[in-house]
Amino acid sequence: MRHLITANVNGRERELSVKSNQTLLEVLRDDLRLKGTREGCSVGVCGSCTVLVDGKPVSSCLMLASNAEGKEVLTIEGLARDGNLDPVQQAFLDHQAFQCGFCTPGMIMAVKGLLNENPKPDEAEVRDYLSGNICRCGTYVEVMAAVEELTGKT
Repeated sequence: MRHLITANVNGRERELSVKSNQTLLEVLRDDLRLKGTREGCSVGVCGSCTVLVDGKPVSSCLMLASNAEGKEVLTIEGLARDGNLDPVQQAFLDHQAFQCGFCTPGMIMAVKGLLNENPKPDEAEVRDYLSGNICRCGTYVEVMAAVEELTGKT
């Protein structure tokens, strides 16, 4: 059975036909072809599928698409505006806070969510907030440097 929902995805109102058991991740990747949101573990522990829903980080592999009804969903593709990278994206680039790049979109979205909630987090808060994002390449030092730049602590 399919349901018709309306959600704002990356600043654009979208009417979507979703299955009852379809995740937000599946809708983003398969229906909307937004491939920046990655599927890693499918159980909400790796952070690769992190998107912002109403400004807060969400594991899109765990959220049913139908729960996005009336919500604002922001993916990595929606961060850049008018050809300019979001400051979080730019800081990750400047600090080379990536290696293979698989976890990078989820990390960027988690940092964006953190800074939405707390523009001046201390190191412990950053580490705690990002504890749900796993980087198998170990770029955590560079990620922390990027966040420190964004919070003015460099």
